[in-house]
Amino acid sequence: MDANARPLKKISEKIHRQPKRGGARNALFVQAAVEALPKELEGLAAKVQVQFPWGSLLHSVATGEYEILRNLRRICCDNAWLEIIIGWDPTKDHTELKRLCLPDLSLKYFSAELLPRYRSAGFETIRLGMLSPSNWPSLYSSWAQRLRQNPARVLIHMLAQAMDMPAT
Repeated sequence: MDANARPLKKISEKIHRQPKRGGARNALFVQAAVEALPKELEGLAAKVQVQFPWGSLLHSVATGEYEILRNLRRICCDNAWLEIIIGWDPTKDHTELKRLCLPDLSLKYFSAELLPRYRSAGFETIRLGMLSPSNWPSLYSSWAQRLRQNPARVLIHMLAQAMDMPAT
């Protein structure tokens, strides 16, 4: 899912490959912003990955905006996994982080401030940690491969599970 259809085009062409070569017969590509996810997606996702968000999506997941987190929870089935990988270069990305009014994205901030916000939106955090580029999980993304070449990049990885939907 992406608000911009252009990045979806290349990856969507790969779904017809054999599964061992990255194909996926059950893949669904949706052009939509997280602020306005289609109702048809409600409760369908067994796993939601937010990899290297930028702009408003980065701001939303890094500050725990309740409505955005609720939208993510809404598309998850019970016990679905939410994986968020946030990466930034403290020097090169300083201006953008400041423009987005982001706090210091430290593990202390994530633990103290964000985990309770994710919990209130229906996610229980299973794992939270920093990863060095050499320890990055296997990500099937050309963007991840490009970013991996920057040793100054800081990476936070969070894995959470969808709980019973909290009352609105």
